[in-house]
Order: sequence, then C-alpha cells, then structure tokens
Amino acid sequence: MRPAAALDHVDFRRGEKAQRVSGRVLIEAQDGGLLVQSRDGVLWTIPPGEQIGRSSDAVPFAPFDRDEAAKRVLAELPDGFRVHQTANYLIFYDTSPGYAQWCGSLFERLYMAFTNFWRRKGFEIHQPEFPLAAIVFADRNAYLRHSRPELGDAAEAIVGYYAMLTNRMTMYDLTGVEALGLTEGRGRSAAQINLILSQPNSQYAVATIVHEATHQIAFNCGLHTRLSDCPLWFSEGVAVYFETPDLSSARGWRGIGAVNHPRLERFRRYLAARPADSLETLIRDDARFRDPARALDAYAEAWALTYFLIRQHPKKYIAYMSMLSQKKPLLQDGPNRRIDEFRTIFGDLRQLDAEFLRYISR
Repeated sequence: MRPAAALDHVDFRRGEKAQRVSGRVLIEAQDGGLLVQSRDGVLWTIPPGEQIGRSSDAVPFAPFDRDEAAKRVLAELPDGFRVHQTANYLIFYDTSPGYAQWCGSLFERLYMAFTNFWRRKGFEIHQPEFPLAAIVFADRNAYLRHSRPELGDAAEAIVGYYAMLTNRMTMYDLTGVEALGLTEGRGRSAAQINLILSQPNSQYAVATIVHEATHQIAFNCGLHTRLSDCPLWFSEGVAVYFETPDLSSARGWRGIGAVNHPRLERFRRYLAARPADSLETLIRDDARFRDPARALDAYAEAWALTYFLIRQHPKKYIAYMSMLSQKKPLLQDGPNRRIDEFRTIFGDLRQLDAEFLRYISR
C-alpha cells in the first residue's frame, strides 16, 4: 500500500503534446477523470480520454521551495522577466524594480489586513501552502499577448485577473495605462507611483487589481476552495468589500469596510427597478454574474449584501463562510440547496431582504 501522501505522476496527451504532471490527486471522478495539484499549486483537470498512464512513488508530496517555484514560472515567461520576493509573494516582472516593489508592498499590506480582519471576526485563517504568484507585464500589449490564450476577447476589457487553475495573478504596469495619458518613465519611486495611481481616473484600475489580489488571498487562506461551488455573490462580495484601495499609508489598510461609493451608487440606481425576488436570484445561482447586461448590478448588490451582513449579522456571516469553506472541488450544488443553506443560517429571505433594504437606504 502506497503512503497516503505519496507523489502521483500522471502522463497525458493534450493535443499533439505528451505531458507529465507530478503532484497529488485531489479528486478521481467515477469516469476516471482526475483533478491533480502539482507541486507549484497549479490545478490540472485531466479527462480519461487524455490519460496515458499513472504511477506513484514513496516520495511524499511537498510544494516546491520558493527558489524552485520561481525558477519554473520564469521558464514559462518571455525573456527579461525577473522575480521580486516578499514574505508571501513572488512578483514576476519585466517592468521597473520600483513598480515590482510597489506591487509587493501593496499586496503584503492587503494580505496582512485581510487575514487580521477575518481572525478578529473569529474565522480561522491558515497560511498559504504555496507562494502567492503575481506576473506584472511592462505594458498592456505584452499583457494581452500573454492573456488572450487564457481569457480570449475578455482580456481587452480588464487590467488584471486571478486565474483559479494556475493560482496566479496577471496584470501590467498601471502607470503606463493609456487612459491615464502616462507614456514615459518606469523608474518612478513608490511615492511617485502612489501619486499617479491616486488620481481619480486611475482608481478603478487599482481597485480591480486589489479585487483580484483579494480573490487570490481568499482562495489560499481558507475562505474558499478552488473550483468548489462557492456562490459568486459571496466570493465576489468579499473581493468587492476589500477593493477600496489605500495608497496613502505605508502601513495598514484603512480602506477595509469603507463604503464602496461606485458600487453603492450603482445599487441605488438598480433599486428603481429591482425585482421583488432579487435577493433570491442573487443567492440561488450565478446567472446574473454571467450575463453582461446584469453583471454590474449583481456585483453592486453583492457588495451591498456583504456590507450589510458583516455589520448586522457578523456571527451568522462567519458561520455561513465556514460552511462554504468546507465545500469540495468540482461538486456542484443546485439552486435549491444554495437557497436552503442560506436560509438555514440567515432565516426567512423576505424578512432579511426588508431589513437589508432599510439598512442600505440609510
């Protein structure tokens, strides 16, 4: 009998290319499909039709050390990339060292604030098993060339994203964003970068990066399990709750829990035509987030609901979070189960909705 923690090796063919992934099998489906996590934290879904062979040995599974992890990511990136290491992050960049250091400082401050916030609320946070990786391109065109194979046309519309399979954030140097009219100089100091990115017309871009960084922390510190059926209103609500940037201080993160004014204004506009079953549709499935015509309203309502529940029903919210954190990858809940789980903790939806609307109206 092989040890429970033994290293698994799965050989498979994807297209014309034969590959091997070594790691641990997280799930083996009834049809033989596998979900494998490699030693760098990447998740591989391997259907039975692609599998060539499988073996294991007595070597126990262990994540790569930071230097080996960095080496492997650098091997995947274009020439010219370097790595900036912080306590929890590996920042891969081909922009200026100053901008990479600025990103590392921003993410570390967010990480500290995020983990301290939930610990104070009574939720047990754990350290990430793998270093948190962020890839920072010097310009938008290089970012798009890298991101289009993964995102398709959606890459054009976003300045950065967290990918659940690779467990990496990808973005580009925001001080060169065309919309800001900034085209020169990449050797700026942290103070200059803060000044540039504190401008009103850059706040949305920075908030997006913070939003995606929040997702990465949440999926690596125990709030959610990657590829589990965590409702989007919840995971996106958490990310939107933390996305208010705090660029004014070298320490802390005073923006946690601040009113997210763009989301609040959007929700107030939505209220004029908000259906009576809006709360139920938000909770029961993710359809509103998947629909471009309704997504912005869904995000706004997710922020408002998260803001309300954390302030007015914090113990119930943590109980709900704890339940969601136990969900396993690739197991899907139906709409009825989602509603039942929510009602079990928060009670009658109509009563809660009425309380929710009274609170937000103030």
